[in-house]
Amino acid sequence: MSQPDEGDVAVAEPIVTTQSAPRAKADDKTKTRRQPPYHVIVLNDEEHTFEYVIEMLVKVFGHSLTIAETLTWRVHNTGRAIVLTTHKELAELKCEQVLAYGPDPRMSISKGPLGCYIEPAPTD
Repeated sequence: MSQPDEGDVAVAEPIVTTQSAPRAKADDKTKTRRQPPYHVIVLNDEEHTFEYVIEMLVKVFGHSLTIAETLTWRVHNTGRAIVLTTHKELAELKCEQVLAYGPDPRMSISKGPLGCYIEPAPTD
């Protein structure tokens, strides 16, 4: 190994630090906006049993048995119930799933699906 020359001097590398620029204020055009909410509403009729409505609410909406029973009683007593509030696309999908659930096999007079529609939910 060779000896360093007397003229060799160790030089420390400079320390470089970076600073992030302050964030610009969010532009209203690019700010994330929430989609307006929509209610999914199920209607009462005489062609579907409590069991059918409860089963449909559990399967289509993922409600617990307790919630499904409460909503079914609300449909029965008031003629309708809000069973879900969500963004428009999902509300439309869930309404289509209710309509596709078909007639109640327990009732011979049941000729079609339970009534269902969506409507805009009030925003705060």
